Amino acid sequence: MSESYYREALRLGQKDCAARSAKGLSVSMPVLDELLPPDRLPATVDLGVVQVPIERIVGIKSRGRVNAFAPNYMPILEEGTEFSAKWSRLCEAHLEEGIRDPIVAWEYFNRFYVAEGNKRVSVLKFFGAVSVQARVTRILPEKDGSRESELYYEFAAFYKLSRVNFIELSHPGGYAALQTLLGKEADESWSEDERRHFASDYHYFTQAYLAAGGEKLQSTPGDALLSYLQVYGYPALRRASAAEIKKNLLKMWEEVALQQDEAPIEIKLSPADEKKPGLLSRVLPGDSAPLKVAFLYDKSPEQSGWTLGHELGRHHVQRVFEGRIQTVAYSRVMDGDPLAVIEQAVADGCRMIFTTSPRLMQASLRAAVEHPDVVIMNCSLNLSHRYVRSYYARMYEAKFIIGAIAGSLTESGRLGYVCDYPIYGQIAGINAFALGAQMTNPRAEVYLEWSSVKGAQQAVADLTGQGIHLISSQETAQLAHGQRSSFGLSCIRDGETQLLAWPVWRWGVYYEQILRRMLDNTVRAEYQNSSKALNYYWGMSAGVVDVRFAGTLKDGTRRLAEFLRESVCREVCSPFLTPLRTQSGELVGVGERMLGQDQIIAMDYLVENVRGAIPAYDELNPTGKATVDSAGVRPATKTALEV
Repeated sequence: MSESYYREALRLGQKDCAARSAKGLSVSMPVLDELLPPDRLPATVDLGVVQVPIERIVGIKSRGRVNAFAPNYMPILEEGTEFSAKWSRLCEAHLEEGIRDPIVAWEYFNRFYVAEGNKRVSVLKFFGAVSVQARVTRILPEKDGSRESELYYEFAAFYKLSRVNFIELSHPGGYAALQTLLGKEADESWSEDERRHFASDYHYFTQAYLAAGGEKLQSTPGDALLSYLQVYGYPALRRASAAEIKKNLLKMWEEVALQQDEAPIEIKLSPADEKKPGLLSRVLPGDSAPLKVAFLYDKSPEQSGWTLGHELGRHHVQRVFEGRIQTVAYSRVMDGDPLAVIEQAVADGCRMIFTTSPRLMQASLRAAVEHPDVVIMNCSLNLSHRYVRSYYARMYEAKFIIGAIAGSLTESGRLGYVCDYPIYGQIAGINAFALGAQMTNPRAEVYLEWSSVKGAQQAVADLTGQGIHLISSQETAQLAHGQRSSFGLSCIRDGETQLLAWPVWRWGVYYEQILRRMLDNTVRAEYQNSSKALNYYWGMSAGVVDVRFAGTLKDGTRRLAEFLRESVCREVCSPFLTPLRTQSGELVGVGERMLGQDQIIAMDYLVENVRGAIPAYDELNPTGKATVDSAGVRPATKTALEV
């Protein structure tokens, strides 16, 4: 019987070699010593005896057995050889009592190369085993800044906590996101039961994913699992049957497929041209019911200037589209279940829903998957979700102008900046302010504090305590806790605050522009004509951002600011002319005229004249952590631990 198994394994090995040869591929197994010569081996770590996924075993340590196996680890030596006899005896032992002795392997970039036990691996692969015990030595690759290296060290940090090596993710930040979605703290280790349950859940999910057509995608089952958990959550996955998982996957398949895209986001920098109404619509009166639109706020307009701005925008569109659009607001939705509020809005007949905080993205995504006929938009930036459009304003344009004002006014050259959350868009605002200040005062330095770390009032107090009096603070007036004064660019001295200039979010204009394009079907057409996640990122040229000046601002300073505003509006001026020098001395954008919007959005560094740092996750207050979990830049997220 074992001889017939060898014969079948030999046929599979020969078939693999023939198929690879026909495609011009190598018919030899990868040899680790040829990838990394022993005399140039990087640092290593002894992992002890661990379970190794069979599918991750891709080669051998040295050339000794390279001629005995095809790349699929099936034998290629003819029957009747000593090798075939040993393989057959090992096959019998496996069928009678199982293979128990661990192999010896080296791990490099989460791929395994066998030093001892090649025939055991071959037999186990032939019989479809999932894993094998192995005594593993890990090779730590050089941290060279490459995407491959970055992903590997994120995996290694995740493995340190979980001891899970069978899941592979393709995008930076994925392993930390998985740890969060599984309900674990950033540095929390897994128990043996948790590992066992997750292995089972991952196995059943992978089966459902492949049954749904996952083998046709270039992304990994791990990427698909991460998307699934972002929509449905881990508890729901644990309760679901294979059929339910497959059904859910098919509902969110565009989200799953998006994970294979290296550039999954399409940025809309200005409103699409508005369609002119047809002849019949101009002649005949409309008889359709008004479009019902919901606005969801994480806080109330009475306690949050941010929420108040959106609420004023809602009132604006209610007036502009009277009779054509009906709006309804739901406040303080984070006090309960946001998904239940969105479901209520859908039940109330809302066909378009604006969720005005990044913290509402997860609920927005789940609802968008379940209700594909409802347009859901989340106020956030750089989130690659296919079913939810995101929208945000290029506030960095206003901050650049305000920075130029501050630089022209400072006598000491020391300016203050209070930022709220280290999320996409905010880092660009800090850097734009600093570059604007540097443009009008080459000696200007910007001292950075974070309200999500110590509170806005304390952050301002710390700056004034250092003798810094020109401070750019919150982007919207805070209505609670007496913080109304910590807003815009102010001169704060001896307990007195003089407001000099401030940014304006023109949410009414933003919502009016979007809703006009909703009514003429432009919004739906943009979605249908793109396979990517749509991010609306409009700025001063679209009229959704502006800068206001106090009457006390001197004429020369005002003229400079108005000149910059006009230049930005006409898109002939950018804060981010290159090259930029970061705090670490790195030059960004060498050889380019200015940074592209994708580079600006993705900023996770501070420019050279900023004094301060992006806070670590553990430094943030609870609201800051929740916001960063949804839209945080990499340095502020649950960072990878040292391996």
